[in-house]
Amino acid sequence: MKRREFIGFVGNTSLCLLASQLPSLAQYKAKLAAQEFVFVEAEQFANHGGWELDQQSMEQMGSPYLLAHGLGIPVQDATTEIKFPTAGTYRVWVRTRDWVAPWNAPGAPGKFQLKINGKALKETFGTKSATWHWHDGGMVKVGTQAKLALHDLTGFEGRCEAILFCKDPAFKPSNDVAALTKFRRQLLGLPENPADGGQFDLIVSGGGLAGTCAAIAAARNGVKVALIQDRPVLGGNGSSEVRVWPEGHTNKDLFPHIGDIVNEILPPIKKGNGQVFNGVAANYYDDALKLKVVKAEPNITLLINHRVIKVETEGDSISSLVIQSTLTSHQYRLTGKLFADCTGDASIGFKAGADYEYKVENLMGSTNLFNVLDTTNKEEVLACECKDKSALALKCDIGDYNQPFPRCPWALDLSDKPFPGRKGVKTFGKEGLQSFANMWYWESGFDKDQVNQVEMIRDHNFRAMYGAWDVIKNVDKMYPKHRLGWSAFIAGKRESRRLMGDIILDAEDFKKQRKFEDPAFPCSWHVDLHSPKKEFQSGFENNEFVADYTRGVEYQYGEVYWAPYRTLYSRNIKNLFMAGRCISVSKSGLGPVRVMKTCGMMGEIVGKAASICIKNSTNPRGVYTNHIKELHQLMEKPGTTRA
Repeated sequence: MKRREFIGFVGNTSLCLLASQLPSLAQYKAKLAAQEFVFVEAEQFANHGGWELDQQSMEQMGSPYLLAHGLGIPVQDATTEIKFPTAGTYRVWVRTRDWVAPWNAPGAPGKFQLKINGKALKETFGTKSATWHWHDGGMVKVGTQAKLALHDLTGFEGRCEAILFCKDPAFKPSNDVAALTKFRRQLLGLPENPADGGQFDLIVSGGGLAGTCAAIAAARNGVKVALIQDRPVLGGNGSSEVRVWPEGHTNKDLFPHIGDIVNEILPPIKKGNGQVFNGVAANYYDDALKLKVVKAEPNITLLINHRVIKVETEGDSISSLVIQSTLTSHQYRLTGKLFADCTGDASIGFKAGADYEYKVENLMGSTNLFNVLDTTNKEEVLACECKDKSALALKCDIGDYNQPFPRCPWALDLSDKPFPGRKGVKTFGKEGLQSFANMWYWESGFDKDQVNQVEMIRDHNFRAMYGAWDVIKNVDKMYPKHRLGWSAFIAGKRESRRLMGDIILDAEDFKKQRKFEDPAFPCSWHVDLHSPKKEFQSGFENNEFVADYTRGVEYQYGEVYWAPYRTLYSRNIKNLFMAGRCISVSKSGLGPVRVMKTCGMMGEIVGKAASICIKNSTNPRGVYTNHIKELHQLMEKPGTTRA
């Protein structure tokens, strides 16, 4: 990224696009001389420091943002250098928000400063408005270049999306996403039309286990594949960023080689009886292994840190996808014959007009897992992923173990409420730290839109975690030498849109062991549906934060059920496959299929079916109608087999 691309010069009309109120022609001409400006994208800071890049709400905001996710300890500054058209006085605007304001919570925890050449502006940011907005930072005098720093003050989720310097003191930027997006692209010198990203046999969107396995299986069967993932790692919920432990049985009869690829890209770790692997250290999830296997496939073009922003169709087929870099904003058009929606949110199918089901009520929520660190345990301290690891290790060396935690008046007030981990409270038979950390059931968003309200759902999970830890530490006076060690800032979702195929699988199909002529992937998880746990609802109705799950004989169906291939392609978009939690199942049918190893095996089938499509010039439905025996023959071969 060249720094000159941030700069707007005298006479540049780009700034007019961003005005909250368009000026008259006379006013515009009179102010041209004052319209020198600089626009800085937060994600394009040269050094992100301890701030995290968050792309989860790009559709709603038009851009990723930086997040100060420090678990109550301020993170290292994000820094960059910029040039100005001329020296002088500029008004500063920072696009941010007070993330607890939607709940009318006091305290504005996400406070941060903007430093210019080492000096902080008087205004503190992250303290206003429940929605993303331009926070006025006042006037500042600068030379022709400056060093910028985002200086976190709390470690409690401050966030910054962009910074604007403008010489016109009366100018007020718009929050309109369309205008802001057009402005960004003009100012950054990006072309109006996407660049050519290439042509492929199969384009897979979503690099979780489903998408990764689909890409590998297709590539090994001679298919030219593009794999798109909007994070820097593969694995999705099963990555080091989310850390939900992959479940589901692989390599089962009828087709014992289904699951080979799943096991190839997952670390060979067996979970002991009752052992919890959710939220454990990053090495358990081995992101490097997944990347290594994918990069070893010459037929795969891997596009990490890219997100699909547009789906282009011709009739009832998809022709191409437009993707955008989450780091540079560059866009590319990828043209394909076949497409696989492995996004979890059914984003590709939704944009293409595929039939889908989704109702925002009684949903399974999203989880942001976290773990706790014992600072008296030197091995834990040395292995921790804390952003202040060096300082913490030094404190451990000198025997300074106490770990105070600030009061959090903006978090959920749990001071007089039961919650998992509180003294005397048992949750699913566990209590104390065993029931507090690393647990799947810290979950929210049961009545929220898992697609469009993901930031709010994630933030509510944070308020529950911080509120509970505040009470444990400061009210109950427990665990004085423990601290929060790690927490996911990427939400681990369970339920979202589901794309409809030629068969919509329901829980009754599992229970009655209904057999289909196109068995494709084995399911072994019970009919697992989540809802708010009643013991912790009081006072938090519609804002619940702990989940329960369905259990008992009425939610079992035997050891294994082979689900049909016809759940893995769209019934009305001819060239669209799907794998993962967005396949063709009813709400109850989602329970047994949504765990990650099962989703990965769906991907294996999609990849093999895609190769049959390319070989026989057919579409996904054509594999069922004319080539199901060929698919089953491929399913009998080891996952390492190459065409």
